[in-house]
Amino acid sequence: MTIFVGNISHQAAKEDLEEIFAEYGTVKKVVLPLDRETGRMRGFAFVDLSSEDQEEQAIRDLDGTELMGRQLRVNKARPREDNPNRGSYRARY
Repeated sequence: MTIFVGNISHQAAKEDLEEIFAEYGTVKKVVLPLDRETGRMRGFAFVDLSSEDQEEQAIRDLDGTELMGRQLRVNKARPREDNPNRGSYRARY
């Protein structure tokens, strides 16, 4: 399972999230997506811990907590759904 963390301050760094989630287990991965045009963080992240039990506990404990003045939204990440507004063009090389 992967954890979705939303409403993150643009000043937060990968290390900030690693520190918070390390209290629940071994952090395997933290991904902070960047906006393609601006290069700024998009305000959300994905976190993987070493076990699903640790992830579930982190979700229960951290949802609604504050980080850098923002109330975090922490829940189980869902697979991306197809978005008809994105277009279906794929480059061929």
